[in-house]
Amino acid sequence: HQIIIFTFLEALEALLPLLSLLRCAMTRKSQQPGGHNPLTYHERKRLKSSGYGTQSARLATSSQLPFGHCSLGLSPIEPGDAVATPSGHIYSREAIVQYLLTKNGELKKRRAEYERRRLEVENRRVEWEEKEGKRRRDTFVRKDQGAMSSSSTTALVLRGNDSAGGAAVTTAGGSAAAVGKGRAENSLKHVSYWLATSQPQHQNGGAATDVGDFDYEREIAALPPPPPERPSSPNSGEPLRLKQLIPLHLVREGAEDGDAAGGKGGGATGRILCAVSHKTLSTQPVVVIKKTGQVMLKSAYEELAKPTMTCPVTDKRFKEKDVLELVRGRSGYAASGEVVARKYNPTLT
Repeated sequence: HQIIIFTFLEALEALLPLLSLLRCAMTRKSQQPGGHNPLTYHERKRLKSSGYGTQSARLATSSQLPFGHCSLGLSPIEPGDAVATPSGHIYSREAIVQYLLTKNGELKKRRAEYERRRLEVENRRVEWEEKEGKRRRDTFVRKDQGAMSSSSTTALVLRGNDSAGGAAVTTAGGSAAAVGKGRAENSLKHVSYWLATSQPQHQNGGAATDVGDFDYEREIAALPPPPPERPSSPNSGEPLRLKQLIPLHLVREGAEDGDAAGGKGGGATGRILCAVSHKTLSTQPVVVIKKTGQVMLKSAYEELAKPTMTCPVTDKRFKEKDVLELVRGRSGYAASGEVVARKYNPTLT
């Protein structure tokens, strides 16, 4: 017994390196559901630089749009040229007007193309209705006057004299033979549809070969959606009109010291200030009073303007609907908004 136990211990000692290798190859993650990643962490890290997998990057302050910059041109707005849309985005008047003019021209072309294609469908519908009406009238006439025509032909044959009787009978027989031949051909087309003579004939203009082939609802559904009446806002996507633009009175740092340009010179930095507290507007909540165009901090509005519903700068009365909250500026801090950009790329997993 001692010899057997000693031999078993020697064999177990020889298997220990192999068991350690198997343990390293089968990690705990690979034993769990979904643990089938063919790449290790270091391999994925090396492939990140070549564009493999989802790419993510932290956006710095230089990549964010500061408050007081045009949302289209991404540049500082000139004094007296700032406007806001109902969505709260700030634009340069020149940029947003040019955008609206360009989009209106594009919508006009799209609307003309849509009307042209819609008119083609309506013309085909009128043509189909005319053909359908003619077919129904012809069918009704054949059903209504078919018996009368056959009886009148028989009466004419019977009243004919003996000399003309043979010719009449021959004519009637020829007509009957022609009708029978036509019926045979029609029945052959129905049962022998693979014959060349039974194939439908192509007509110019893409018209249907049969009046029953036209489907008005399907033709209308195949048309592209009609273009909108007005161009959409560049950021919000809502319909935008020129008269909906709200002029803004932006106070720049240095302008209160006599620098009318507000950032062009005289030591002005060009940063936007609150019209009431003269604090720099960066990432704080900001509102504008539509009637006066004064831009101020939301906290200053709630403390000084909202209790009396009077503009602190111009002393003009306003209503609650005249107050619009503007889109705040962004910075590299996470509290200011989305600061991480991601780009999805397909992977093996």
